[in-house]
Amino acid sequence: MIKQAEDLRQLLQRIDRKGYPAYKDTAGAYQFHQYVLNIDHVQGDPFAAPSKVSILIKGKDACFPSNMIRQKHLRFALQDTLIRQFAKEIGPYSFQAKGSGKSGLLSVSHPGQEVLERTACEIRPDTGDLLFRLEIGFPANGRTINARELQKILFTFLPKCIQQSLFYKNADQKHLEAVRQLAQDQQSIREQLVEKKLVAFVANGAVLPRESGISDRPMKQAVAFQSPKSMEVTLTLPNAGAVSGMGIMQGVTVIVGGGYHGKSTLLKALERGVYNHIAGDGREYVITDAAAVKIRAEDGRSIQHTDISMFMNGLPNKKDTKAFVTEDASGSTSQAANVIEAMEAGTQLFLIDEDTSATNFMIRDELMAQVVHQDMEPITPFIDRVKELYADYGISTILVAGSCGSYFYKADHVIQMLQYEPSEITETAKQQAARFLEFTQEKRQIQPSKQPDFCRVFALDKKAAQSERIKVKGMGKDAVSIDRDTIELRYVEQLVDSEQTMALGYMVKYAKKHLFDGKKNLQTVVKLLEKTIQERGFGAICESRYLPCDLAMPRTQEIYACLNRCRSLRHV
Repeated sequence: MIKQAEDLRQLLQRIDRKGYPAYKDTAGAYQFHQYVLNIDHVQGDPFAAPSKVSILIKGKDACFPSNMIRQKHLRFALQDTLIRQFAKEIGPYSFQAKGSGKSGLLSVSHPGQEVLERTACEIRPDTGDLLFRLEIGFPANGRTINARELQKILFTFLPKCIQQSLFYKNADQKHLEAVRQLAQDQQSIREQLVEKKLVAFVANGAVLPRESGISDRPMKQAVAFQSPKSMEVTLTLPNAGAVSGMGIMQGVTVIVGGGYHGKSTLLKALERGVYNHIAGDGREYVITDAAAVKIRAEDGRSIQHTDISMFMNGLPNKKDTKAFVTEDASGSTSQAANVIEAMEAGTQLFLIDEDTSATNFMIRDELMAQVVHQDMEPITPFIDRVKELYADYGISTILVAGSCGSYFYKADHVIQMLQYEPSEITETAKQQAARFLEFTQEKRQIQPSKQPDFCRVFALDKKAAQSERIKVKGMGKDAVSIDRDTIELRYVEQLVDSEQTMALGYMVKYAKKHLFDGKKNLQTVVKLLEKTIQERGFGAICESRYLPCDLAMPRTQEIYACLNRCRSLRHV
């Protein structure tokens, strides 16, 4: 039942100066002017995690135009900008209400440079109803309620921020229209990548370098990107019109250049190009195939029943590489598993940096091949599969190579970075490779690979299955703990927000309780997880009275990556 705002005011007056547990009586829904305030969860004391609050505004009152909310990519862009605007409005009021512990805290999601689907703000496409979630530290002096300060938050601070941020009539409508147009143009580029058989597009004028190692904002006075003429394509966008830039074709592309000339910077921009970026980021029109996966070595990770026989056979310890299992992978076996798992997750593009790869997985040079005969080497390096991956599986590769030129033989395109400026040197690189080949290349017979087995079926190990209450704890972007089973994610480099990591934790929790029954394969589990969220929202997997305000949707590829690193799952 929805009560009136005045009921809440009177309740706060009654419980003022009582013990903190009396705040529990405030839980419920209250009708304010043009919105409903829901106090979803009240913290146990002023030093505990803040209280959870949500704001519901009917579509007829919020009045955001239908052309902003009908399509998913436009709706996500609108939700993202509303979160940013609300955070800007609420910031000056945080801790203005005084007290002990977290008293007066006003906390909302703080998005980075990427546009993600977040639980902090949801707009229903059919009705336009808007639901906004935040956290509030209910004020206290010691552990005695200071209801006058909470009244200040709920009846003065919050209404001002809601009116300024969450109603179309009060919004900067020109800015919202610019947001809509940018999202529409970004989606158009993604569609044209497929039409033109491109895997990525980098617009002329894009700013790729970042401000610092701890800041993802664009570097000031950085060299703007300019496509080589031979690789330049022009895309016609619905709003920006003709936009020219470098189009990277399907196939094998190698990026070379001296140290500190921008090779890894370009690759990093392409990694993040799977997401849309906000205006002013510099990478607004850096768009990569949405299912692209960064592949790297990952020493020490667990691998469960993964078919890595495409790259590994005849290991000295007689391990079965068609169903490879280890709790402590080497650089080469981890990178092989990462490739196969990315294939299982549906990628059509690998992104690889030589600096973060296992050398013996990537290449065997000609001299080594002569000294250590092929029959004595269990590894078929990636270089011997890269063309096959494209020809047989349609998977392209973009590779940064700083010291090894052997990939010139396999490359369809070679880009050289010189002081952050790209040039295409495919013909020159091929000529040099052919000249070198005459003297040094040993012709090796590479056996074609077989389709990897993706029918992996998992269940919980006995200890994990006995746990009745499963707790989720995030550790930034680096890891998530589900019932003390820590899943390491620091090397899953396309996770860009700790809220994605938290969402993955809840997904694993739900899958452990409802999906891993020893009958469904991993692909079925992931599809069911995504279908559940799509049809019933994040609340379906969180299974709690209230939905956390700090979750963001990860890609399919990161869901697979997380489940593949869960050590409490066992193949059956």
